[in-house]
Amino acid sequence: GLLSVIQKLKGSPEQELRIVLLGLDNAGKTTLLKRLASEEVSTITPTQGFNIKSVHSHGLKLNVWDIGGQRSIRPYWKKYLGSTDLLIYVIDSADQKRFEETGQELAELTEDESLTEVPLLVFANKQDLVTAAPAAEIAEGLSLHTYRDREWQIQACSALSGEGVQDGMNWISSQIMNRKK
Repeated sequence: GLLSVIQKLKGSPEQELRIVLLGLDNAGKTTLLKRLASEEVSTITPTQGFNIKSVHSHGLKLNVWDIGGQRSIRPYWKKYLGSTDLLIYVIDSADQKRFEETGQELAELTEDESLTEVPLLVFANKQDLVTAAPAAEIAEGLSLHTYRDREWQIQACSALSGEGVQDGMNWISSQIMNRKK
């Protein structure tokens, strides 16, 4: 009909992707999502349940599911993993007491069969804080180099200032373009 004629004139329709955004509570997931959606990030409240936003980036429509990271919510994460095109995992780089806990959660997630071969972007968030561990140190601690069944990237960022966030989005775009080939 008319819609297909308009789409042909406009070029190919925007590709839609399902992205699941996970990490422990207070890692900065909602701040990151609001930053991606070009929304105000000065007042963020802990996510009770989940947020969903559609973000347009690099000609892609990213349907991002931001799921709360409180211990009581984490058992439900697996219910949201079906049909996931990309997993974004956010880590509070300054909360070194929780590195082991966040590493265990990430390891469990990547073992889930619905995430087999799903690319993983780890945002090492809160790099603007002086106590933040460098992204390379976090990658080593998470043993990311042992992940052979998927493409992965760790990206230092500050969701608050936006620094490093666009670099992560560029990596997502390159992953999608490589999959099309």
